[in-house]
Amino acid sequence: MTDLCTSTFDQLSTALGFSCEEVGGLFELRSPGGLENWTLPVLELMIVLGSVIALVYAVVRLRRHGDPTNLVLWFGATAFLFIIEPPLYFPAAFGIEEQVDTMFAHNLFTVEFMWGRLPLYIVAIYPLMATLAFEIVRMLGVFRRYGVFLGAVCVGFVHHAFYEIFDQLGPQLRWWEWSTDNPINQPMFDSVPIPSVVVFAALWPMSLALCVQFFVGRHVDQGRRFTGLELFWRTVVIGLAASVGTFVLPLPATVFGMGSDTVRGFLYAAELVAVTLVAIPLLVRQWRAVRAGQAREPAYSNDLVRIYSLVYLGVMGLLWASALPDYFSAVDGVTDNGDPIGNLWYTLACFAVVIGCIAAIFTIPRTSSTGLRAEPDSATQSHIDAQ
Repeated sequence: MTDLCTSTFDQLSTALGFSCEEVGGLFELRSPGGLENWTLPVLELMIVLGSVIALVYAVVRLRRHGDPTNLVLWFGATAFLFIIEPPLYFPAAFGIEEQVDTMFAHNLFTVEFMWGRLPLYIVAIYPLMATLAFEIVRMLGVFRRYGVFLGAVCVGFVHHAFYEIFDQLGPQLRWWEWSTDNPINQPMFDSVPIPSVVVFAALWPMSLALCVQFFVGRHVDQGRRFTGLELFWRTVVIGLAASVGTFVLPLPATVFGMGSDTVRGFLYAAELVAVTLVAIPLLVRQWRAVRAGQAREPAYSNDLVRIYSLVYLGVMGLLWASALPDYFSAVDGVTDNGDPIGNLWYTLACFAVVIGCIAAIFTIPRTSSTGLRAEPDSATQSHIDAQ
């Protein structure tokens, strides 16, 4: 749809190897063999499959145990996507082109929506990443011991580690292209904008987790059951509130850093450091307490997340390994193919965090032997027994 192709999107898409004339319509299918490189369909399959599995688990958990938390999380993340992303793809259509120019362009994947702007895997990655991070924190019992806010901080931290393994690799493998001339994307952290490293990797999942646990999760832990209508409006509110939270949480950087990229980058980094300094001690302390029997054992278990965390780690490790030859031969941060590289040392730190989180959920006592079942916590069980 040529009238929606801004000059910025045209430049970005050309850098990725396609043009506006090649895309059209709300929905489009392509051959996996005809994509830019082999890593695109591999990434797409891993993300979409994981998201579908997460949705199936959420439905089964609701039907078998009356626990809608996973389902609300899944659809809340999807609602957040459709609130945030379309204005970024078509700023002129939303009347914000003078404030927000095109920030990035995705490459063309097998399944595409919105005139080549929205690959299916991007729709899927929001609920999948949110589920992995939320469930890891939930299995460790952080929400029950430390409350909604601190649990949400831990979700933001865990999500950040999972997401940055992906985020730091995407530009080199041409999964997407950032507009480095856009002031909103400044400052850059190698090939990735600092706002992406902080806001989309840590603060939005923190906001989503806080809303999910506040509106649904904590009530479920107390034995409450919701009607379908209650779940519907709460899910809508969660999507909207999480979007507001994503605007509010980075305000120190966006307001006080308006006149300087350096100041803005420092404030973004300070927020991420604060999240890290809070989350690491809580996660380690809770894991040790559960292992030592000093805290109530986690009343929730999700073997599907355990397994798929390993799948994600393995696939992303393979994709990173395939990119390392070009990474090490890059000159001034650009490969021979003209693609920008991410930060390998930061990515290795994120790999270490993810491995630590996976090890933690594999070494705590389990309350269920199957990923499709999990025992209710003591409050929920008391409520059931009373009935």
